[in-house]
Amino acid sequence: MTIRTESRIIVAGSVGDVWAYLCDVGRWAEWAPTVLECRVRGGGPLTAGGWIDQSARDFRFGHRRSERVTVVEPPHRMAFAGTIGSSQARWGMEVLPAGEESTDSIMWVEVDLANVMRLVPPGILRRRIQRTSDREMAAIKAAVEADVQAGLEAP
Repeated sequence: MTIRTESRIIVAGSVGDVWAYLCDVGRWAEWAPTVLECRVRGGGPLTAGGWIDQSARDFRFGHRRSERVTVVEPPHRMAFAGTIGSSQARWGMEVLPAGEESTDSIMWVEVDLANVMRLVPPGILRRRIQRTSDREMAAIKAAVEADVQAGLEAP
């Protein structure tokens, strides 16, 4: 069984502003509550087929994890594959124009329930992922808008 969530928010910033922020994986700890530190393996920009390495904390336990970069289509789409608990997961971002200086930002998450995670009622897990994604999107919006207000421009 696969569950899917989607969170959407309008950001008062250009597609380039939002894209640049999302590509700066060193800043992911600002918006992703489980990420303590993040980097592109080997340095350089996000590229399809590359890897993201993270120090993370889930359920009070620190650990390292890696996610494969599956899609990078500047400046509109990026996607990743990894795990949530004991299940395979995919997640991604889409950024689309929503006016002259506004961006429609979308985050989606898909989890293929497996192993012990099949015991968790799917509705409970879906709601938890949705709440987390909604909080992450609000944090992305706040950070990009603060950067725009401070005059920091997308490269």
